[in-house]
Amino acid sequence: MRAVRVFDTVDWQVAEEVPVAIVVNGVSHAVMMATPADLEDFAVGFCLTEDIIAEAAAVEAVSVSEHPKGLVAALTVPPTAVLRADPVLRGLAGRTGCGLCGVESLDDAVRPPRPVRRLDIDAEAVGRAFAALPDHQPLNRANRTMHAAAFCDADGAVRLAREDVGRHNALDKLVGAMAAAGLEGADGFMVMTSRCSFELVQKAARAGTPLLATLSAPTALALDLARQAGMTLATRGPGESIVSF
Repeated sequence: MRAVRVFDTVDWQVAEEVPVAIVVNGVSHAVMMATPADLEDFAVGFCLTEDIIAEAAAVEAVSVSEHPKGLVAALTVPPTAVLRADPVLRGLAGRTGCGLCGVESLDDAVRPPRPVRRLDIDAEAVGRAFAALPDHQPLNRANRTMHAAAFCDADGAVRLAREDVGRHNALDKLVGAMAAAGLEGADGFMVMTSRCSFELVQKAARAGTPLLATLSAPTALALDLARQAGMTLATRGPGESIVSF
């Protein structure tokens, strides 16, 4: 007799994702699908990692408002602080956490990464950060859907973490939160629950972090960009080991 598996009936907190327009001085630069939490951090972080604004200190105001079809995260900065003159950086709506949706040229897609300052971080610190990360994922505990990005000090203690259904969004939220908290990327490292794609390396380098650790191994292009930036990439190896690249 063949066993028949019956699906369980449970209460489940389903994750949300909504269109979020990133607007700087009244000009829309992107529409991304994101989790509607920490959107002020998201807007600032996205504008920093995409080189739309020069520095977080230039942000005079940030607000989130409702729109009939989504949300608008709006930044006000001095005109001299806007680095990207093109009125629409990404004319297409990005999928959840999409790193390149709507980018119109190869030059925009694969930008040279910013060089980072070296910081000695041992494998034990990275292992401690991986072990501590689940304690900083309340949304994922509820729905098992979220990616997380965390900033850790050189000893592996998690200082800040942000979550989103998209890995790029989670990293952008983290960068924005770090700016608000006055944390410098060069003083620690980042750990993420995702694979390591080249867009994450670009964003992490923009934040100045010397090491990016991800649960899955990096791609070849991610490794190439990390070498250009002087950044170390790391992932979990067999057992409890940490592999660095």
